[in-house]
Amino acid sequence: MDLHSPITQGQQRFKMYASRLEKLGILTFEDFLLHIPSRYEDYSVISKMDKLQVGETVTVQGKVIEMKNNYLKGKRIKSMQKAILEDDTGTMELTWFNQPFLTKTILTGNLMSASGKVEKSGRRFSITSPEYEIIYNNDAIHTARLIPVYPETQGVSSKWLRRQIHTLLQEFYDDLTEYLPETILKQYSFMHLNESLREIHFPTSLEKAAQARERLAFEEFFLMQLSAQKRRAEWKKEQKGNVFQIKKFQDQIERLIASLPFILTAAQRSAADDILRDFAGDKPMNRLLQGEVGSGKTIVAAIAMYAAHLNSYQSVLMAPTEILAQQHFDSISKLLSGLGVKVDLITGSTKSIKYKVSSIKHKNKKLIPNTEYPIPDTDILIGTHAVLSDKIKFKNLGFVAIDEQQRFGVHQRGIIRERVKNPHLLTMTATPIPRTVALTMYGDLDLSYLNEMPYGRKKVKTWLVPPEKRVKAYDWIRKQIRETDSQAFIICPFIEESENMQTVKAAAKEFERLQKEVYPDLKIGLLHGKLKAKEKDEVLRQFKDRAFDILVATPVVEVGIDVPNATIIMIEASERFGLAQLHQLRGRVGRGDKQSYCLLFTDKIGALHSQRLKGMETLSSGAELAELDLRLRGPGNLYGTAQHGTPKLKVASFSDTELIQKAKRAADDLFPQLSFYPMLDKKLEKVTMQKVSPD
Repeated sequence: MDLHSPITQGQQRFKMYASRLEKLGILTFEDFLLHIPSRYEDYSVISKMDKLQVGETVTVQGKVIEMKNNYLKGKRIKSMQKAILEDDTGTMELTWFNQPFLTKTILTGNLMSASGKVEKSGRRFSITSPEYEIIYNNDAIHTARLIPVYPETQGVSSKWLRRQIHTLLQEFYDDLTEYLPETILKQYSFMHLNESLREIHFPTSLEKAAQARERLAFEEFFLMQLSAQKRRAEWKKEQKGNVFQIKKFQDQIERLIASLPFILTAAQRSAADDILRDFAGDKPMNRLLQGEVGSGKTIVAAIAMYAAHLNSYQSVLMAPTEILAQQHFDSISKLLSGLGVKVDLITGSTKSIKYKVSSIKHKNKKLIPNTEYPIPDTDILIGTHAVLSDKIKFKNLGFVAIDEQQRFGVHQRGIIRERVKNPHLLTMTATPIPRTVALTMYGDLDLSYLNEMPYGRKKVKTWLVPPEKRVKAYDWIRKQIRETDSQAFIICPFIEESENMQTVKAAAKEFERLQKEVYPDLKIGLLHGKLKAKEKDEVLRQFKDRAFDILVATPVVEVGIDVPNATIIMIEASERFGLAQLHQLRGRVGRGDKQSYCLLFTDKIGALHSQRLKGMETLSSGAELAELDLRLRGPGNLYGTAQHGTPKLKVASFSDTELIQKAKRAADDLFPQLSFYPMLDKKLEKVTMQKVSPD
């Protein structure tokens, strides 16, 4: 048994708790040691009983001279346990409730240590529900020191975790092999690994605990950066990529750009040039295109697809939802079909390609099971993850673009690389990610940024609306819809009301209320995640065709919905959303030439004055909003919802941008000499294997 052994191979106490520990992310004994305290209780002050003062938190030590269990008739408190503790200056009382087993654990004559807040019970000092332990060999871990308090789950207390971690540290202390190079340890004055783990769990001071945490957090970022560098190097080592002729077709590419009904922004032009430069190289491209909501990532991808077509290569564009895939199909067809480019669509629900290939269909137009089919006459195939089907055999695939790539993850990208020999790969995201975080999460990718909005786009005016102005806001929305011939979104966090969320607007119920009580004179539609794909498509089609004045929806519209005539988005319970998600939702309007508006509703008075929501009124940059959210709420809410491929940090925090930069510099300096550090390289292999496992 070693640190990497599953806890199910350990003693009975580990096997019994295995399913509970899994909820805490503890699967191996190493996970135990990396289950880091969330805070510390300071029980280091040991007081004599004649010096106690009410209200102070102390540790007392003495002999148990009495232990009793009293049964009570209360409904919640059925028994009370009392111990009298004595030292050489006096006595005091310790009290617990509903723990009758303590009379068998705490025996008269035991030398005992107890910690907690001092109270007065009659003439005696007392502590209620203290942390306690019987003292053997002066080795206290629950009292008389800085006590670690851990993230817990039902049936697994900090006290139980503390005991197991203490035992494991003693057992494996000498096996904790240091794999960070000595030069890095000295450069940054870091503790060695075993000392770091001992100090973070059982610190001799809060300063030492902070130093231990910094070293372990640095290590996490450092390994992530090295792992990314290794993946980048492996990508570059691949066999020759498909070299595209760019200069040969430069005039045709420029004619496409000149024919567009808008002028490319400088950022769009720069990103397109980055991609075309990669195409002309002999290594397969591996690039991330990060762009503001509505910044025009699709046209950049379309230019790249056209370049691939001119070089006689096929392209694939993969989107996370059928709605988004359909929109890409519509917009790219409109841009390129006039240039002789054949664009086709495949999704999971249609189960067919949107052009006739009689050899692969029955008369009822369903695919023949287990039939492999080429797609010989398409230049661009757009779809959901259905494009990864092993039934599809590409003739000459040279370029793959993945939209909203964080919805897929490393595993799906790996499938593409396995199935297609060295394609140029472009991954795209509109999720606002602070630059330092992007460099950590996507360190294996070259980065291009679209930090400008298309010319002519007006800034979306954003207002935080207090409860007393709700009725006036409804009237204003009606006036805007009628006077400007516009449409509106109303976003609710949930589909149906639940008992626990009575105050949160639910889409289904709000739809009924708005139709009957607020807007009986307007046409309203409803869109949510429980609708089937075809039903969603139909609702969106009707909204685009102006069959509805207002669309009530859940955040299912967060990504990729493009309705240029929609100029108002009203978001209920806005305090429940992260800023990145609010920014994504706000991006559903302002896509035409009309002035657009975002109304943030909240019934929580505190939210009206919060720096976070006020930021939505003043900031229009997704990157700035992401930085603000990261600073105010922490990384847990950075993306609004959990994303595939987002690293799960055990110690570090993405808000520590200074440490991220420090780890990146160290990784950049060391990577060329990685082969000289076999222990580090071995550790890196294990980390890499964990990162590329299926999401």
